[in-house]
Amino acid sequence: MPTVTDLLIDHVGAMDQLVVAFSGGVDSTYLAHVATQALGAERVLCVTASSPSMAQSEASEAALLAESLGLQHQIVTTHELEDDRYVANNPDRCAWCKTHLMDALEPLALSRTATVVLGVNLDDLGDHRPGQQVARDRGARFPLVEIGLSKAAIRSESAVLGLPTADKPASPCLASRLPYGTPVTLSTLKSVERAEASIHALGFRELRVRHHGDVALVEVPAEEIDRAVAHREAIVAACQTAGYVFCALDLEGLASGRLNRALG
Repeated sequence: MPTVTDLLIDHVGAMDQLVVAFSGGVDSTYLAHVATQALGAERVLCVTASSPSMAQSEASEAALLAESLGLQHQIVTTHELEDDRYVANNPDRCAWCKTHLMDALEPLALSRTATVVLGVNLDDLGDHRPGQQVARDRGARFPLVEIGLSKAAIRSESAVLGLPTADKPASPCLASRLPYGTPVTLSTLKSVERAEASIHALGFRELRVRHHGDVALVEVPAEEIDRAVAHREAIVAACQTAGYVFCALDLEGLASGRLNRALG
């Protein structure tokens, strides 16, 4: 009986040439690795978008991961912070981010007569992500959705394949830490990035620092709240060093897409 990975190999193997949006996360790594198995590295270009909206370490870590997996890899720079529609941080912010991503990927795909593919999974379809429609409208495909893969299935298959990202925590863009209507600025993104990096250094693998003006609202998984309280002084220092006046701990625990609740 064919495995899920076998099905994906057959599915992407019919696409000939691919440009993979490669963040180095769980989904895009699994997609890039399997696509490369199916087509060969010369027919699969994995592209990482670098911008202030992502932590500085993300692009370099993606490059190292691509090298270790034998992927053909390229880093491009996107310029969403120069787009007033993105900076305004309305609920359609992700649409303008994907617009700039596709602006960077499309010329590469055109030069190779390739299809742009994104590591979107079934679970992603249930959240507010207007960027997905932008990508679809511009010709991108979502192979993981097309064969019906959930996040849990992708993690499971990644573990079977020995991919180092199998248990990697999700790492959405830094702008997702800002409530809608709060302008996305370089200084704000850097404050979030610095605070999170310092808290990561305390041993917290998964966390968010939500930006609320002078207040940094720290989210860690519910089972790690007691440990966060034990590290209270260090977490407060991390947030204040990053430029926040106040630091608070969210007692509900980490929840992806938390700020989308404001959309009703």
